Amino acid sequence: MQSSDAFIPKYSELVYNGFWFSPEREAFQALVTETQRDVTGVVRLKLYKGNIIVAGRKSPKSLYDPKVATMEGDASAYDQSDAAGFIRLNALRLRLRAALNGKVR
Repeated sequence: MQSSDAFIPKYSELVYNGFWFSPEREAFQALVTETQRDVTGVVRLKLYKGNIIVAGRKSPKSLYDPKVATMEGDASAYDQSDAAGFIRLNALRLRLRAALNGKVR
């Protein structure tokens, strides 16, 4: 869960400071529990001189599909022309913010 990087420090702080039974910690836990509900599988690790290296991972519920993740081959999997629209859409909020702040060029 990529976005967990944003709230894990707060979750840790709550636990560290003794707020295990607080409503805030329980709300964070509900989020973690829900988002990790379908996380299952096997991870292979290599341990070497104090390092941990992911050597492989496999899950029956994986969202990764190499046929979709490629920009080669099947055009129905990913059409590179979609990127231009995606970039424009994501930039829209930034252009609007710049316009509101009088920083439009």
